[in-house]
Amino acid sequence: MKPIKITNRNIMFTEPMGETYDLNIGLILGAKHNFVIDTGRGSGSVAPVLEYIGDDPKPTVVINTHSHWDHVCGNHVFESGLIVSHTICRELIEKHWDEFFDSISRHIDGEARKCLPNLTFDSKLHFPEDGISLYHTPGHAPDGISIYDAVDRVLYAGDEIGDTDDEIVPHIGTDKETMQRTIEIFKQIDFDICISGHNKPQTKAVLARMETALAAAWKRQNEKG
Repeated sequence: MKPIKITNRNIMFTEPMGETYDLNIGLILGAKHNFVIDTGRGSGSVAPVLEYIGDDPKPTVVINTHSHWDHVCGNHVFESGLIVSHTICRELIEKHWDEFFDSISRHIDGEARKCLPNLTFDSKLHFPEDGISLYHTPGHAPDGISIYDAVDRVLYAGDEIGDTDDEIVPHIGTDKETMQRTIEIFKQIDFDICISGHNKPQTKAVLARMETALAAAWKRQNEKG
């Protein structure tokens, strides 16, 4: 995973995930804490992040944007610290870990084992000393959350933005109305750069593209129906 400096305190670590898209892990170097956004495919995914943090004495807070395997398999590396997620995310990891681990074990990078978030929330959570806010933003997944760095105006949207520019709306694991409500939440956030779980960094213009693509997909579905 190579580090890409997005702003003074926001770094994105990226590696190829498939033939057409990447896997991104975020790092925010806050005033009081360092925030690691998702833990990828295992201990190997987060090793470059730990190397980058080095001997920085600030405590590390891990945030899982949702429960899908490629976002939580390195949690155990940080099990002595704070791991944050939506309440549903913790429930889904606990319920489904064994079955999804069996199906994806060949894709693990390094070591992976079940490690549940130890701080959960339902709607919003704030770390005011660091200028960080977390929001429940379902669409791709019912447990999806987003992280906003108000200092550098960077939004981490997890997989609520599609994996590629050609598929800018993600696979929707909820429904169209829920996805549209999340887009509306994003529109109210004053961000300049958006980092997602798999796509390249985007500007706020991505929201208009998502709305257009979502409406077109909905129209096609209605015409077929």
